[in-house]
Amino acid sequence: MGNIDVMFEPVRGLMLQIGAFVPRLAVAIGLLLVGWLLAKALRFSVVKALRALNFHVLTERAGIDGFLQQGGTEKDSTDLFGWLAYAAVILASLIIASNSLGLTQVTELLGHIVLFLPRLLVALLVVIFGSYFARFIGGAVRGYCKRVEISDGELLGRAAQYGIMVFVVLLAIDHLDIGGGLIQQTFLILLAGVVFAAALALGLGAKDRAALLIERWFPRDRSKP
Repeated sequence: MGNIDVMFEPVRGLMLQIGAFVPRLAVAIGLLLVGWLLAKALRFSVVKALRALNFHVLTERAGIDGFLQQGGTEKDSTDLFGWLAYAAVILASLIIASNSLGLTQVTELLGHIVLFLPRLLVALLVVIFGSYFARFIGGAVRGYCKRVEISDGELLGRAAQYGIMVFVVLLAIDHLDIGGGLIQQTFLILLAGVVFAAALALGLGAKDRAALLIERWFPRDRSKP
């Protein structure tokens, strides 16, 4: 009889562990279900609130929605912000559920992801408002060149717009802290190389062309001595 008890002792221990784990698993599943419902409700509320504030008009004028649609999606930036809210609630539910199950490593990993979401949100806002500002400055430069009869106003406007966008994208990447500044340094090195090459080419082989462009953009008043 003692031998039988010894044989069934591991089975009894396993059953006790399963009996203690099943309630925690049920609680975790319930938390995930509640979190999923809350996430859907929050996403719906965020999208409705942003559309009521005409946020989609701003993103459309900034060109962000057009960029997303060129990527093959029918969603706009408002839907993207709703998805971010949905993901934040789902991740919070996963953290609570994994903590209730005693999965500490999973909890820490999900915690790092949740802390990254606000930075991603701020970076997206920087890109959206920066893109809108870049388009505004580009239009202002083109309008000014048209008023003063500079024929290359379209080129100068695009150069101003793209220059601001480069600065905005670098600012967003710096806020995300991706690569520890490696991306910014690499881009600055490439930009410096392009500028140096353009200046060298202009100085060596296109001096006459540059003089003609400057004369056309800013003609001298020949009536003065």
